[in-house]
Amino acid sequence: MTSSELGSFLRAHRARLHPDDVSLVSYGRRRVAGLRREEVAVLAGMNADYYARLEQGRERRPSPQILDSLCRALHLDDDARDHLYQLAGSVPDGGGPQPHESASPALRQLLDAFPDTPAFVIDPAMDLLAANPLADELFSPFQRADNLARMTFRDPAARQFFVHWHRAAEATVAALRQATGLTPHYPRLRAVVADLTATSEEFISLWRAQTVHGKTHSAKELLHPEVGPLSLTYQSFDVRGAPGQQLLIYHAEPGSPSADALTLLGTLAATPLTPPPGHKPPAGQPAPSGSSAPPSDRRAPRRG
Repeated sequence: MTSSELGSFLRAHRARLHPDDVSLVSYGRRRVAGLRREEVAVLAGMNADYYARLEQGRERRPSPQILDSLCRALHLDDDARDHLYQLAGSVPDGGGPQPHESASPALRQLLDAFPDTPAFVIDPAMDLLAANPLADELFSPFQRADNLARMTFRDPAARQFFVHWHRAAEATVAALRQATGLTPHYPRLRAVVADLTATSEEFISLWRAQTVHGKTHSAKELLHPEVGPLSLTYQSFDVRGAPGQQLLIYHAEPGSPSADALTLLGTLAATPLTPPPGHKPPAGQPAPSGSSAPPSDRRAPRRG
């Protein structure tokens, strides 16, 4: 991580706070939104010139005590606090193992043990590494179910699929931002961020906001063209045997309309892809592509 990234992070979070938020009296007209540098320095109990050097990239290795003071002054939550430490080099920067880029056979078997709820595995770049049939059916409106970030920003289906698209977009960018702190040298992650930066003004705006949140649990309001509205909650779990991977499981409130819709979606997912017995394709027409490939191959996501 570079010192300029640390400075950008501090400036973005300073701009979010108003003097009233931190019990300060405001004096004079403010040319920009948020706290002044001098005010952050006072709140953090440090020299104003030292804080200015942090934002300008001239101070590269603040101590843990300084970082703790900044976290309190800027009202950072746990995710943002961890990210600040990573930017400041107070945690190993790229020294750990690179994330695994494929899901293990055992993990794929585990996904199929959730027949009634969508379950899938992602890496830090938000690539879909593996999914069970119900997750495949859930993401069927997208042209390619390959990368959650690309799907959110570049696939036209996302604006209908996510009832609150902007909220979904913010959460996606915040998760990518956290991942850049945890795996700063992961080439695939850098490639995804570069691609979205080059193709989406909305992504650029959200990326500059420096919001940091990991995927833990949250509500999802979705609209599926086959089964209608879905109100789901997801839980995420770190895959201990594959650093960087996360298992996500979506579920609906038992007995709710969304649970009924998931059941219907499961029926669609279970519909056989092979033609009925005795069916023969017209002369010169190949058999359906899904009829010969095993399920795991048909479900394998493609990157793009």
